[in-house]
Amino acid sequence: MKPTSITANREKKEMSVVWDDGHTSLYPFSLLRAGCPCADCRGGHDRMGKLPAPAVFVTLLPDSPATRLKTVVPVGAYAISPVWEDGHDSGIYRWDYLRALCPCAQCRQIFYGEPGKDRN
Repeated sequence: MKPTSITANREKKEMSVVWDDGHTSLYPFSLLRAGCPCADCRGGHDRMGKLPAPAVFVTLLPDSPATRLKTVVPVGAYAISPVWEDGHDSGIYRWDYLRALCPCAQCRQIFYGEPGKDRN
């Protein structure tokens, strides 16, 4: 599964991803930052897994340079790397990881076996 469109809306503080299966994911910037897959944010290499930690869906990060998206950089044909206003830029969000980070009820059920807050 791959995105067909990625759009960041700085006013709404969310990123929209349209996937090749027709699904649209809406990611609040705070969720993207809370779910950063880099070793520093995950707490070391031993905590890096294929799925985001379930706690990221309930982690509330305040509006700050850490949650303000500066730009998004493509990483090959398999991922993106957000650059945040605080300078953090080491998170590589592979397509499978990014899709698992989708907060909608459908994706939460598929990836975690639990209902999520339906944002679509």
